[in-house]
Amino acid sequence: MAPDTPRAPADGLQPPWPGARRRGDQVGIRCVFMRAGTSRGAFLREEDLPRDPALRERLILAIYGSPDFRQIDGLGGATSLTSKVAIIGPPSRPDADVDYTFGQVRVDEARVDFRGNCGNISAGIGPFAIEEGLVAATEGISRVRIHLVNSGALLVAEVPVMSDGLCPVAGDAVVAGVPGSGAPIILDWADVGGTLGRGLLPTGRPREVLETAIGRVEVSIVDAGNVTAFVRPSVFGLSGPALPAHRMDRDLLDRIEAVRGAVALRLGMVEAADRAQSVTPTIPKLYIVDPPADYLDAAGRAVRGADIDLIGRGMSMGTPHQAYAGTVAVATGAAVGIPGTLVHEVARAPCREGGRLRIGHPTGILEMDAKVEHGPDGFRLARSAVMRTARRIMDGTVYVSSRRLA
Repeated sequence: MAPDTPRAPADGLQPPWPGARRRGDQVGIRCVFMRAGTSRGAFLREEDLPRDPALRERLILAIYGSPDFRQIDGLGGATSLTSKVAIIGPPSRPDADVDYTFGQVRVDEARVDFRGNCGNISAGIGPFAIEEGLVAATEGISRVRIHLVNSGALLVAEVPVMSDGLCPVAGDAVVAGVPGSGAPIILDWADVGGTLGRGLLPTGRPREVLETAIGRVEVSIVDAGNVTAFVRPSVFGLSGPALPAHRMDRDLLDRIEAVRGAVALRLGMVEAADRAQSVTPTIPKLYIVDPPADYLDAAGRAVRGADIDLIGRGMSMGTPHQAYAGTVAVATGAAVGIPGTLVHEVARAPCREGGRLRIGHPTGILEMDAKVEHGPDGFRLARSAVMRTARRIMDGTVYVSSRRLA
């Protein structure tokens, strides 16, 4: 029997793998449940998980209650934003403090996708590492160097720390899409340009026309944070302020996926565009951008066009993103600074030279700092700082049925 194969409860008291514990016919591991940015998920320590990848995936699916459209038998919240997992372990490279592997848990499918990054969940890695004793921290601001295992890049988090060694949650920082305010966590994504290893412009072009199932579509493909394709809303018969924030009809969703699939094909991620949804559902991201304008957010609050530099809307696992993905904010900041991209075209002129960028999205405004430099080797992301907040919601032991692991 393989060392990671769970055994029936009757065979003794030994746990099925180191780091696990038994409770009758259930298996449990340590778990911290956190809200990070506009996402939520389980933060798990690498040492507590089984080594076998297939068993690890079954365990994570069981923790979330997937596949089930309600995720009623687990911690999932039945949306892609509340079905994310972070795995944290010791660093595997000398310039990092911790390793972080991100997983997107499918709600309706027995699958965890470990491709791509998540900017929102990333906001919780620094506080988790500090409070779990994985990183030494001092009072004030501690810098945590996070190795993004999914893409091989390095993310630096600036995390506030109190005199007792814990990370505060109270503060004046406001993240659109999160109630109230919190302590600011600054994420510097400057090293996360070119996750595919092909630079900020993975096809070498700031914009191009792709043949798709819905016709010829002009796109800008930018790779920073996560590889993202930007298109105009007119491609789908929409206007920026009127983009749906929650539900879309099936025909519109299919049209959007057709374009995303064509981008995946252009990047060599799939052999056929219609395979993208099953082969690579998390990346490339597809976002729609439009010039600044007045609109109402998802809560009916007025967002003034004068207060933003562009409007952005996007998708998350085949459904409309209810806010704005942190990694796509990084890609947006990079695209604003690259002449010729659709994002550079629609953005307010002052932000194109670098500095503060204000993105209007379904739940408000995301602000960030971004700067792109152009050298002899092409474009380079010199700065990309995004402010997020995070909060520990619970910690303890999460249990799953042994039957789910068999």
